[in-house]
Amino acid sequence: MTTQTLPRSLDDALALSSLLLALVAAVGMATIGVISRVTGLPAESITFYRLGLGAACLLAYLLLTGRVAGLRTLPARSVVVSGALLAAFVLCYVQAMNHTRMANAILMVYLAPVCASVVAHFLFGEKLGPRQTALIGMALLGFAMMQEFRLELDGGSDALGLGFALLAMLAYTGFILCNRRLPRDMDDATGAFWQLTVGALVILPFALSQPQGLAAAPWQWPWLVAAGVLPGFLALLCAVMAINRLPTALYGTLAYCEPVAVVIFGWTLFGEALGPLPLAGCALILLSGMVQASLGAPRPAPSPA
Repeated sequence: MTTQTLPRSLDDALALSSLLLALVAAVGMATIGVISRVTGLPAESITFYRLGLGAACLLAYLLLTGRVAGLRTLPARSVVVSGALLAAFVLCYVQAMNHTRMANAILMVYLAPVCASVVAHFLFGEKLGPRQTALIGMALLGFAMMQEFRLELDGGSDALGLGFALLAMLAYTGFILCNRRLPRDMDDATGAFWQLTVGALVILPFALSQPQGLAAAPWQWPWLVAAGVLPGFLALLCAVMAINRLPTALYGTLAYCEPVAVVIFGWTLFGEALGPLPLAGCALILLSGMVQASLGAPRPAPSPA
């Protein structure tokens, strides 16, 4: 009895730790909007530190774990393209967070898997069945409910924020599609390092072109370090580990804790309360995403938010 109980308790502990990894990844990814709002720094600076410090932390992790074989060769073209799309995504996402409600930004971004499935249907010949089509319609209806079936433009700020959110969604769609074409023999952590590095190099000229460059006040530096360590490294590492341990459908479902966390952060920290109709729309988007994940989608790429 003891020998049977021990493996079972060990399996339960591993399952629980894997679930916690997925939750930490989702909540960690959600912190970038809070960091951007609190610091008030240009989106270009936030993006550079989020990607650059994340790459530095990931490099240290690869060196400490002896997984440096993939660093001796230059990354494939698909990795470089996905890194550039990652930079575009994070930049537009942070800009969206600064100009519209956090819930609007994150839920627009989470339409990217829906958009990617449509593009993959035409580009890669992936079948889009009736259930997937219905879920796409459900997600779009949910977003319309989020906007209460109208666009309220507050002096152009909401329009600008939604525009950036749309660009972020398109960049994330491209990122998802590129990740499906990454070299199969590439280690996940190594691929993430190259993507972060390329993204940081792409955004660097834009960050330096800002009036203050990469400078920051002393009180802002801990937040910038947090941007690199939390969403840039820790959340990404937890996501990679959780993907390798959990069934694809389960991880894809748990990943939707990220928009939930963003909505909660916006409500509790910045007073961005949602009415009944937007909340119902939020729930509809999350439900469609979770059902889509449960249908057995391919292994997801970690959300770069």
